[in-house]
Amino acid sequence: MRGSFNFNDKSFAVYGLGLTGKSVVKFLKKNKVNKISMWDDNLFKKNLKLKKNFRTKLNTVNYIILSPGINIKKSKFKKLLVKHKKKIITDLDLFFLKNKVKKSIIITGTNGKSTTCSLIHHILKKNKIKNKLAGNIGKPVLDLKFEKDCIYVIEASSFQLEYSNFIKPYCAAVLNISQDHLDWHGTKKNYIKSKIKIFNNQTKNDIAYLNDINLKKIYKKNNFRGKLRFLKKNDIKFEKHQNRYLQLEANKDNVMFAYFITKLFQINKKKFLKSLTTFSGLPHRHEIFLKLGKSIFINDSKATSFESTKYALKSNNNIVWITGGQPKKNDKIKINKYKKKIIKAYIIGKHKSFFVKHLHNKIKYEVAKNLKEAINKIFKSFEKKKKITFLFSPASASYDQFTNFVERGEKFKYLVNYYAKKFN
Repeated sequence: MRGSFNFNDKSFAVYGLGLTGKSVVKFLKKNKVNKISMWDDNLFKKNLKLKKNFRTKLNTVNYIILSPGINIKKSKFKKLLVKHKKKIITDLDLFFLKNKVKKSIIITGTNGKSTTCSLIHHILKKNKIKNKLAGNIGKPVLDLKFEKDCIYVIEASSFQLEYSNFIKPYCAAVLNISQDHLDWHGTKKNYIKSKIKIFNNQTKNDIAYLNDINLKKIYKKNNFRGKLRFLKKNDIKFEKHQNRYLQLEANKDNVMFAYFITKLFQINKKKFLKSLTTFSGLPHRHEIFLKLGKSIFINDSKATSFESTKYALKSNNNIVWITGGQPKKNDKIKINKYKKKIIKAYIIGKHKSFFVKHLHNKIKYEVAKNLKEAINKIFKSFEKKKKITFLFSPASASYDQFTNFVERGEKFKYLVNYYAKKFN
C-alpha cells in the first residue's frame, strides 16, 4: 500500500485545525481529494449544528485524521471515535502512503527527541548528505517536498504514534521511557505501547535502536522484525569534542544515538566528532543565553517533568533554581541527590503547594506568585562578583500560566534581559 495509495476516491474527516490539521487539509487538496470534512472544537462552540454534521460524516468517511493533541478518551465524541478507531490515521501515515520513502529515521522517547533529531540532521548536512527534518519538532512532515534520494529525519510523539498505522522507518529509535503524559495515556503501560508502535511495520532490512533493557524485553516479546541494536555507551570519548552543550549529562545518550544512527550512512567517528563542534543546540533546552558578571542564566523551559529537570541540576553547581507550573500526573520532585547543588529555589505558579510539599525541609525556597516576581526578587539581591547558575527548569507543564513551554521560555529570557540592563 505504501507509495501507491489512491487518494482520489477516498473521503477524509480532519478533526483539529491547528498546525498539523491545516497541513493535512493543504496536502489533501493538493492531491485532488474532493471529499474533505473539517472540524475544530472552536468551530463547535460557534456553530452547534456542526456537531450533528460531524457525527453523520464520521459514519461515512474512509479515514479520520485527528490532531495529535486530541485524546479520544477525553473527547466529547469518545463513543463515536472509539467506534471508528480503525479509520483513524495520522499525517505521518499520509506521508508514507503517498511517497515511496526508502530512507527515513524516526525518533521517539520521553526526553531528547528534538535534540537527537536536530543533531542527526546537522551531522548529515555537514557531511553533505541530503536530508530533511520534520515532525513533532515543529514542521509538519506533509509540508516537505518529497525527494527520492533524500533521508527524512522525523520526530514522533506518543500522540502521533498512538494513531499511526502505516509508517515504516528504515531506522527507528526509542531513546528512553519515563513516566510522562499519563493524563493522556492513562498508564505507563499504555504510554509504552504507543511508543513501540514505531517498530510495527519494520522488516528484517530495517534497524531498531534501544537503550533500555526493559524495552529490549518488550521488543523481543512482540516479535518485531527489525534488526535490534542496543546502545553501546563507550564508543565516544566526550572529552574529544569541545561542545559544552552536548557534554551535558542530558545529552550524552542523545549523542550516542546520533553516532550509531549516522554510522549507517558512512559517517566515521572522525567526521562525526568534527560535526559536533558546530552544533549550537536548541532553544529552551539548557540554553545559556546570558552571562552577567561571573554568573550564567539558563533557560530550560522544555523541562516539563522532574525527569528532565534532574539532568540540568546534575550538570550545574551553585544553583538558584526557578521552578513551578502544572505538575504532570504521578510526577514527584526527588531532590535529595541534588540539594547540595542548590543555593535556593523560587517556586512560581498556581500549583505552588505541590512544590512546597516536595522541597520543604530539604532546600531553602521562596514562593513567588509568577515568573516576573521571581526574577524581580532575584535581581534585588544579585551580585556580579558571585558565581551563580540561575536555572529556569520548571519540572512541570506550562499550562497554568502559559500557552506552551516556548512562550514560557521566551518570557523568562525577556524578563532576565530587562532586569539585567542596569548591571551592564
